[in-house]
Amino acid sequence: MGAVDFQIQNNMTDMAMQQRNKMPDVNRVKNSSEDAMRKTAKEFEAMYLSQMLRPMFEGIEAEAPFGGGQAENMWKSLQIDEYGKAIANAGGVGLADAVVREMIMLQEASQ
Repeated sequence: MGAVDFQIQNNMTDMAMQQRNKMPDVNRVKNSSEDAMRKTAKEFEAMYLSQMLRPMFEGIEAEAPFGGGQAENMWKSLQIDEYGKAIANAGGVGLADAVVREMIMLQEASQ
């Protein structure tokens, strides 16, 4: 291996190390800041999930004489929101973790 090949290999190794150092480490964030980020990310995931669940309930109508009206529509909307929160609190679909990583990267980039 020549000196030029060795230099190219060192440059590639340095570039790989720089890229790895740019990746955010969730453990490096202060606990209070991380807790706030995680809470916000979980709320976002819950909202996203409730929006994805909404079309599933569009065709479901309650039978008379016990169903129908504005109150039922309001209740159904609140119920779907609670389903989204329950799914997010039970582990969700991984969206909250991705949002936290992005928030950390943005925070580190602004410093």
